[in-house]
Amino acid sequence: MASAMLIIVLLAIASPLVLASDPGSLQDFCVADKASPVLVNGFVCKNPMDVNAEDFFFSGLNKPGNTNNRLGSNVTAVDVKKIAGLNTLGISLARIDFAPYGLNPPHTHPRATEVLTVIEGSLLVGFVTSNPQNRLISKVLNAGDVFVFPEGLIHFQFNRGHKNAVALAGLSSQNPGVITVANAVFGSNPKIDESILAKAFQVDKKVIDYLQSQFWMDNNN
Repeated sequence: MASAMLIIVLLAIASPLVLASDPGSLQDFCVADKASPVLVNGFVCKNPMDVNAEDFFFSGLNKPGNTNNRLGSNVTAVDVKKIAGLNTLGISLARIDFAPYGLNPPHTHPRATEVLTVIEGSLLVGFVTSNPQNRLISKVLNAGDVFVFPEGLIHFQFNRGHKNAVALAGLSSQNPGVITVANAVFGSNPKIDESILAKAFQVDKKVIDYLQSQFWMDNNN
């Protein structure tokens, strides 16, 4: 009986239907070697013996971002480009500052879910579900409140108050990416053909011409 059970186990291990994956990171860390010419999905690891505390450190998130812009907001991202030690760890964060009536406009993170915590002030936040429902899930948040934006969905944050607001966001990627909807659609380089956008938005081409002529700023740094 013992021999039969052993044969069954060995066959199961050898079967192409058996699925397996790494349980997690295979090393303590993989600090990004940004000087390496090798291109991989992420960054090549530095020699662990060359790693030091600065590779895991960022200073200045206590300083407000400059909200003196048309959006009245500023996103200070702390991702793998700021902390090399985040490489392969699947996390990053950001500080978002809002002037009164400041907006972090509709955008998506193609590689990350976002968890937002309001530190100061009050924000109206929301995300839109995918087709065909396109439901708006929205809520007013106050200091200490937490809200989740699922990966890839369009979302926004708006300061409805007369005072500044501050939020911290955690993201489930070392490099979440940001696609600001208006910038991508109307500020692409080169421009999307106006006839395509006119048909997509069901408006006159003159409206598209006007929108494409605007300055579409980026509030991320």
